[in-house]
Amino acid sequence: MDPGADETPDPHSALDGPTGRLIARGQQRRYRRGMHLINEGERGDTLFVVLSGRVRSYSFDARDREITYGVYGPGETLGEMSLDGGPRSASVVALEPTLCAVLTRQVLLEHIASHPEFALELLTKVIRRARMATLSARNMALLDVYGRVAQLLDSLAVAQADGTRLIDERLTHAEIASRVGCSREMVSRLMKDLERGGYVHAETRRVVVLRSLPARW
Repeated sequence: MDPGADETPDPHSALDGPTGRLIARGQQRRYRRGMHLINEGERGDTLFVVLSGRVRSYSFDARDREITYGVYGPGETLGEMSLDGGPRSASVVALEPTLCAVLTRQVLLEHIASHPEFALELLTKVIRRARMATLSARNMALLDVYGRVAQLLDSLAVAQADGTRLIDERLTHAEIASRVGCSREMVSRLMKDLERGGYVHAETRRVVVLRSLPARW
């Protein structure tokens, strides 16, 4: 157990197949909210599989502005990019009490030799993230700040029975700014405008999208 752990997340996530068999070969570690699993630039040969909780992958741009690459939960793997011996390409921090299975490169190679289908599963996840990174870079180049904010809200909102859409997670203006690559002040202005226009309603720990967001602002 990691000595820095506090609250105990539920480790019983439904992870079956090759990933489930791989987890059995790893060491379980708990991370409290705010603890780093990975630090950008460090060298490491470990792979993390999230069993419960959520983590955020991020880095800093040339202007020292924080950029979020993604938020990941149970079943997601992290750290595979450094298994070639290179430095970590991003930092990863726990957003809430999180439990991971931690595996060395040697254990991973042995698992792939025994279960070659897992190599395809891992490759599929890497390809999916590469596509998301390409889409993010495209959006940065082609969409204005409002377009990026609107796209993020649309991607997170889940339809409700009353016709609204709900983002049921604590999403601060700073977190939105980190994900879309702009200042927190700009996000605050846009969100306030959307509230005044009757498009969204921001509550303490969630955002309700009341009607379709306009294509332009």
